[in-house]
Amino acid sequence: MSCCKPTVTGCFMYFAFGSNLLKERLQLANPSAVFCTTGQLKDYGLNFGLWEKQVDNTWHGGVATIESRPGAEVWGVIWTLCNKNLASLDEQEGVSLGMYSPLEVSVETDKGPMLCRTYKMNNFHACPPSPQYKQVVCLGAEQNSLPVDYVKTLEAIQTNNYSGPSLLDQIKTDMKQKLAS
Repeated sequence: MSCCKPTVTGCFMYFAFGSNLLKERLQLANPSAVFCTTGQLKDYGLNFGLWEKQVDNTWHGGVATIESRPGAEVWGVIWTLCNKNLASLDEQEGVSLGMYSPLEVSVETDKGPMLCRTYKMNNFHACPPSPQYKQVVCLGAEQNSLPVDYVKTLEAIQTNNYSGPSLLDQIKTDMKQKLAS
């Protein structure tokens, strides 16, 4: 698959800003994901929350979304994915349940603006993330060399102090298995 060419038949560009910054997280359900570049989405801000009050999720807390905010910016990763993973990405983002809606956005990169698919939460209710979710977001930001100041901003996000099991456990197990093989 050729990276960074959205015109390549059978591929699309995806802008990730939350847990899907981490390659191992994204590839749990979307194995065709290939790193393209990093970039910034201007006039949007990052926030954490739930799509319905009191809803339980695999992360046990708020998850990332973007909100229109003039002058703000959200840094993230642009991934190239095969069209066959569009359904699994939509499922992961809860599109059929009404959790997130897909958006087409222009992301500023060192290769110029790129048109990408991303997701915005519906019926947003602010809620802090779990420490595990925040850790995955920060690991992904570091893994892909997002700007140091932006990583520091992510690291400063307050959590809900949840201490039980989460999806991070599965990600760690998968990472250990890949290192062992």
